Amino acid sequence: MSDTEREVHAAARRAKEAAAELAPLGREAKDAALHAVADALVAEAASIVEANAEDVERARRSGEPGAMVDRLTLTEERVAAIADAVREVAELPDPVGEVVRGSVLPNGLELTQIRVPMGVIGIIYEGRPNVTADAAVLCLKSGNAALLRGSSSAYSSNTRIVEVIRGALEKTGVPADAVQLVPGAGRDSAQALMRARGLVDVLIPRGGGSLIQAVVRESTVPVIETGEGNCHVYVDEHADLDKALAIALNAKTQRCSVCNAAETALVHRAVAGRFLPRFLSALADLGVTVHGDDAVLAHDDRVVPATEADWSTEYLAMDIAVKVVDSLDEAVAHIREYSTSHTEAIVTDSQSAARRFVSRVDSAAVMVNASTRFTDGGEFGFGAEIGISTQKLHARGPMGLREMTSTKYVVTGDGHVR
Repeated sequence: MSDTEREVHAAARRAKEAAAELAPLGREAKDAALHAVADALVAEAASIVEANAEDVERARRSGEPGAMVDRLTLTEERVAAIADAVREVAELPDPVGEVVRGSVLPNGLELTQIRVPMGVIGIIYEGRPNVTADAAVLCLKSGNAALLRGSSSAYSSNTRIVEVIRGALEKTGVPADAVQLVPGAGRDSAQALMRARGLVDVLIPRGGGSLIQAVVRESTVPVIETGEGNCHVYVDEHADLDKALAIALNAKTQRCSVCNAAETALVHRAVAGRFLPRFLSALADLGVTVHGDDAVLAHDDRVVPATEADWSTEYLAMDIAVKVVDSLDEAVAHIREYSTSHTEAIVTDSQSAARRFVSRVDSAAVMVNASTRFTDGGEFGFGAEIGISTQKLHARGPMGLREMTSTKYVVTGDGHVR
């Protein structure tokens, strides 16, 4: 075992002990800790911004694009917004102890299934340092200890944020080791976290497709896949074309760099002649590059010929693939072949078409006459989320506090023997 692996496993053991102390705490103690964290973030905003300046300077020297530098940058106002988000989590209902179901068996045994924390959650993530605070407090509120492995690009920021959080926790009833930054900034520290089976209960990767797939392939710890979204909007032959235009444009352009943005539009041939000229013109006006099939190319000479790779690409940019299909079934077949099982939408005034689409599309969220951008924990009324799960085991879709818990059965008898 390398020195890095020993250090990571030692941190995981401390997290496991902290999780055991955290699990039985009631809502009052956890919420008090979260408010203490929020207050500490505001009080230490200047020191957090100072640490963040080191990350920003490194990013600029390395030639990172301006948009990436902006996502990395923290100001005192942005730190205050992070603190407000922490307070919002404190106001959410506590899922721990919630009774999922209960019954009295024929033999008189009382059977109750209740929500419990998972234990130790490892989170490997890229990009913005606000994720450090978000992930930590979501874990705390759901009774879990957090092992945080952020990107090296935000190392100084993440280190200071975790120091502030731990300092606040030390003044409360929540053990400080419930929040730890995984030791080390190199790839070996992430690999050590992935191999900490038995010490870490679950890993959640947050970031691009390459990060998520690397964690899935290499981890011996159970993984909840999140994030990657090759999302589709299908404009049906029975669609209200004004609604379709508004929905498709919103899904692509309202914020193009997120996992619930649309990356492909499928248009039924029966309405293509009326819909595509308006759609393509509007996309061009908004600065979107269209990668289209031959039928789409015929409508606008600004369209780029689509390649096979375009249908499976998560652009996260002002690009979209557009294809004309002959039927709803062809649209569904295309989605099933290229989708990452995140979010798909149909625009139609036909109830039978909507039902057929919903029943045949196998994704975490299916929208009927609504933008893909609604797949979000806040929009779903969950208050907050750790990510969007695109798998089928344990959690699927936006992962709010309830999805960060497991369950256990409590069986109460009166001297019962079998």
